[in-house]
Amino acid sequence: MSEKTIMLVCNAGMSTSMLVTKMQKAAETQGLDVDIFAIAAADATNKLQEREIDTVLLGPQVRFMQKQFEEKLAPLGIPVDIINMTDYGMMNGEKVLDQAVAMING
Repeated sequence: MSEKTIMLVCNAGMSTSMLVTKMQKAAETQGLDVDIFAIAAADATNKLQEREIDTVLLGPQVRFMQKQFEEKLAPLGIPVDIINMTDYGMMNGEKVLDQAVAMING
């Protein structure tokens, strides 16, 4: 898999940063070439204009924004989903990475 970019969106980007670290470790273990980063919801639109993003995962605390992200990203062919609340709470980087990879691969 060539480098893919996964953007995680949450309220402030703080709690999700820990999840990014765990996802990166899981990606290394699996030999995947991915760029994963977390960003606050307020900054997400700017980041989408700056970088090529392959998939967007929303933290459970911003699940109410799913529809607006889908409307914005569907024309660009960028899939959007909500991170499973249990996986988020347990900081299960491997499962969240698997979710993102499955979304990228369609």
